[in-house]
Amino acid sequence: MKIAVPNDQNMVNQHFGKSKSFIIATVEDNKIVNTEEVSTVELAHQHQGLAELLLKNEVDLVIVGGIGAGALTGLSQNRLKVIRGASGEYTKVIEKYISGDLQDKNVICNHHGEHNHTH
Repeated sequence: MKIAVPNDQNMVNQHFGKSKSFIIATVEDNKIVNTEEVSTVELAHQHQGLAELLLKNEVDLVIVGGIGAGALTGLSQNRLKVIRGASGEYTKVIEKYISGDLQDKNVICNHHGEHNHTH
């Protein structure tokens, strides 16, 4: 199984679409046997491009902090499983998933309506 995590200095990036890289961990026999960092700088906010990159890397599961509805739909349409609401150092988060202690928190980021306009 391969698990992708949006990376921000070895922590789960809380802004999926702003991630400059993803950690892709290979899990076998309930252990992380390999991790690699994949740059996504040129794909920021390109939901389909991110989904294609993850599929190309044979990812099965994406563990995220916050994710917008568009990005979530893009991943789901490509049959990628998503667990939302994770935080902390990515190795610990993946280990938490392996041990069955990481639950999807159903967190959707809504970036609309956050702008204060004064007239």
